Amino acid sequence: MPRSPRPLPPTLPRVFTAADASTAGVTRGRLSARDLDAPFRGVRVRRDTDGDAPHGEDTPDEIARRNILGRVRAHALVLPPPAFYTGTTALAIHGRPFPDADAAASADLDVAVPAPHRALRRTGITAVQISPMLVHTTVRAGLPVATPASAWAMLAREHTVRDLVVIGDAIIRVPRDGGGRRLPDAQHAGLEKLAAAVSAGRRCGIAKLRAALPLLRTGSMSPLETDWRLSLIGTGLPEPELDVEVRAPDGRLLGISDGAFVTHRVAVEIEGDHHRTSRRQWVRDLEKYSDYATLGWDVVRLSAAHIRHDPSRGVALVRAALARRSWHA
Repeated sequence: MPRSPRPLPPTLPRVFTAADASTAGVTRGRLSARDLDAPFRGVRVRRDTDGDAPHGEDTPDEIARRNILGRVRAHALVLPPPAFYTGTTALAIHGRPFPDADAAASADLDVAVPAPHRALRRTGITAVQISPMLVHTTVRAGLPVATPASAWAMLAREHTVRDLVVIGDAIIRVPRDGGGRRLPDAQHAGLEKLAAAVSAGRRCGIAKLRAALPLLRTGSMSPLETDWRLSLIGTGLPEPELDVEVRAPDGRLLGISDGAFVTHRVAVEIEGDHHRTSRRQWVRDLEKYSDYATLGWDVVRLSAAHIRHDPSRGVALVRAALARRSWHA
């Protein structure tokens, strides 16, 4: 029966460098023991903790983000200045959604360096060199990372126009607090910052960025809502207003709708799975839709199936609701 590895010095954290271990008296052979992972050259991670284990109700985005951030925490110990994180890795650091969470979870970390520094090739890392004129960086959670606008622009190298719109909407959206109040200070970047990134100079994917920029909107609260809005393009339907407050005649807020055709009093609700699984959300929805009906609003409820699997069905439901309100193309 193989012997258990000798205990590591308690001064070493869960993630540490080989250099720090050597200073603490750990031998090279001990660093090769089975209780340690070596995700990157010169870095070791203890296997004796499950702090990053997934939770049963985590979304694919949350699982991917935790996976990426775990690897970033390890790699950051050996990240050479002036390198910084960008691409999908930057989306994880900034807490933005991914175009494809499964692909993001298994992808290499994205690292960039400003010219004339050379991009270093390492296992598990996709490294690129970029002109300093085309990027701005910041520090978030102690990590050097491209700003949201710069990260968005650099994603054009490998992503579609639609992906760029989904990501761009997530960056420029103005969130709300639990009481429904807008929080402009919590916006990751304004549309003007993304426009500045596009106009900074020629870069890989510049044509896609120029096509995506006029399609961005600040009121889209989720990628599914952006997908719905984009599904209406070319259908002859009017563009909806987004993140719309519906109020009673006395000014009382009855609800905030994902999309609305205010002139025709048609509200569109994009319902994720939590509308089905959360009893509290279900009760709130019933009250909200009852209040809307009292004011003479028509509500169209759409799920991911209506938007991503059969978008023509979702378009047809909206068209029918507008037609009932005497709308015509």
